[in-house]
Amino acid sequence: MGQGIPEKMATPIAARHLIIAKNELAADGLDGVAKQRARHRWQSPVVVATSPATLARAAREQLPNWFYRIVLATVLTFACTLAASTYSVFSHTWDEPEHLAAGLKLLDSGEYPYDVQHPPLARLAMAIGPYLAGARPYGNAGPSGEQEGRDILYRSGHYDTYLTLARVGMLPFLALLILATWLWARHTLGAPHAVVAAFFVATTPPVIGHAAVAALDVPMAATTMFALYLFVRWHDAPNMTRALAFGVAAGLAAGTKLSAIPFLACATVALMVAWRIRSAASVSGGLYPNSALLLRHGSCATLLALVTLIMCYGIGTAPLSANFPIAVPVGIPRLLDSLRALTAHNADGHWSYFMGEGRRTGWWSFYIVALGVKTPLPLLLLGATGIGWMLLRSWRTRNWNLAAPALAFLAILLFSSIYSQINIGVRHVMVLFPLLALAASFVVIAAWRRFPQPLARATLAALLAWQLVSMARAQPDNLAYFNELAGAHPERIVVDSDLDWGQDMRRLEVELAKREVTDVSILYRGTADLLQEHLPHWRRLSPNQPVTGWIAVSLLAKETAEHRSDYAWLNAFIPVARVGKSIDLYYVQKIE
Repeated sequence: MGQGIPEKMATPIAARHLIIAKNELAADGLDGVAKQRARHRWQSPVVVATSPATLARAAREQLPNWFYRIVLATVLTFACTLAASTYSVFSHTWDEPEHLAAGLKLLDSGEYPYDVQHPPLARLAMAIGPYLAGARPYGNAGPSGEQEGRDILYRSGHYDTYLTLARVGMLPFLALLILATWLWARHTLGAPHAVVAAFFVATTPPVIGHAAVAALDVPMAATTMFALYLFVRWHDAPNMTRALAFGVAAGLAAGTKLSAIPFLACATVALMVAWRIRSAASVSGGLYPNSALLLRHGSCATLLALVTLIMCYGIGTAPLSANFPIAVPVGIPRLLDSLRALTAHNADGHWSYFMGEGRRTGWWSFYIVALGVKTPLPLLLLGATGIGWMLLRSWRTRNWNLAAPALAFLAILLFSSIYSQINIGVRHVMVLFPLLALAASFVVIAAWRRFPQPLARATLAALLAWQLVSMARAQPDNLAYFNELAGAHPERIVVDSDLDWGQDMRRLEVELAKREVTDVSILYRGTADLLQEHLPHWRRLSPNQPVTGWIAVSLLAKETAEHRSDYAWLNAFIPVARVGKSIDLYYVQKIE
C-alpha cells in the first residue's frame, strides 16, 4: 500500500475513482485540464491508500446494471403513482388557476399577460394536456390571471378533467428530480448510494405533495438539480461539450422559475471557491481549470443559458419597450418584465405568518425552521450528519466533488435566509430536499460498510423503515406533512402552502353534506369560486363579528388575518372536526 490516508479509511468509493480515472485517461477528446484531473485521480490518496483487497470487495459489491435500472424504474413508478393518487382528493390550490391560465394563454395566442414574475416553461407543461382536451382562454385582462384560471376550470364544465391533466404535466419533472439525484449520486458516490438517495426523495412527503399540484416548485427543483449535476460533471472533466450542456440545463431551470438563477449562482460559486482553496493548498495543485479555460467555458455556458431562457418565453419578435421600439426576440422584453416584477415583489415583501407573528419582510430563520419541521426526521438526521461528514472527508481527501451536494445545500439555504423576503412555504427551497437526500445516502452506505455489527445495521434499517412509514402516514396529505417536532398544532409554526393552500375545499363539501349542514359561515383564503362550489347556503365570516351555527375556518385565513384579534373569539371553542389538514369546522350554539 502506498503513502496516503490510512487503509481503514479507504472505501469502495476509491474503486470508483480508479475506474473513472482509468477510463478518462484512455478516452479521446479530453482537454489538458481534464487529462490532468484524471491523472490526479489515478494517483490520489484515496486510490493509493486502497488495497487490492478493498478494490476486489468493491468490485464484488457492484450489482449488474440491469438491477439498478429496475430499481430506478420502480422508484420512479412508486413516486409518480403516489402523486397521482391524490388528484381526486384535493380541489385546486391557490396558484394553480393562474399558472394554468398563463400557460394556456401562451399556447393559444402567444401572449403572456398573467403574473409575469414567473417564466413560462413549467406553465406550458401544465397547460398542454388541458389545451389538447379543449381548454381555451376566456380573455380576461391581466396582470392577475386568477379569474381567467377560475373561468377555465369552472365555466367549461370540465373542472376535474382540466385540473387532472394540468397536474399530470408535473409528473415528468418529478421523474427528472429523482433521476438527477440518482445520476449525481451514482457519478460521485456509486450505484448503492444512488438507490438510497432516490429512495429518500421518493419518500419525502413535501416533494410528492408539491409534485401532485400544478405549480412551479418541483419543476424548478428538478431542473436545478439536473443543472448542478451537469456542472459537477463539467468540473470533473472540463470540456466545451459539458459546459454547453450545463448552460442549456441552467437556462431551462431559470425558465421554470427565476429563483433558479441565484440558486445556481450561489451553489456554483461556493463549489468553485472550495475547489480553488483546497487545490491551491494541496501539493498536487493544478486541478482547478485555468483562467482562460474557465473564462471560455463560463462565457459560452452563460450565453447559451441566456439564449435558452429567452426562448422559453416564446418565438418571435417584439419591441424592446415603449421607449425603445426596436424589434428584438420576444423573450427579451418578457424576461425584463419578469425580473422587474420579481424584484418589486421581493422588495415589497409578502404578508406571511411564522410562529405566531405576521410580517411582510420575512424572517432569517424561516427556511431553517420550516425545513426542521417539514423534513421527515430520518432524512433530517442522516442528511445533516452527511453534510458535515462530506465536508470533513472532502477536506481530508481533496475531493470536493464529494462535498458538492453539501456545499450547494448550505449556499442555497444561506442565500434564501439572508435575501428572500417572501416567506410563504418550504416549497420555495424544494431543491434542498434532494441535496439532503444525497448527503443522507453517503451516511447510510458508509455506516453500513463500516459498522457490520447487527445492532448498527438494524438501526440503519429502522431509520429507513421510519422514513417509509412517515410517507405512508402522510398519504394523501403529503403537502401538509409535518414531522414529529411540529407537535399537534403545526399551524402555530407555518401555514401558507405548508399546511393550508386551499386544497381542502372538496373535503369540506363532503363533510358538510355528510353532516347534513344546510347553512354555514365560511372564513376562507384561496382562489376557489365559492359560488361555483357544491356548498350549502353560506355567508362569509366577517372579522370581529361572532356568529352561531356551523362555521368553517381556513387556518390560513385565520392565522394571516390583518389583525390577530379579528377571529380571536373562536379560540374559546373547540372545533367539531379538522377537515383534511387545513379547515376547522365549528358548531357554536351560543356566544356568551
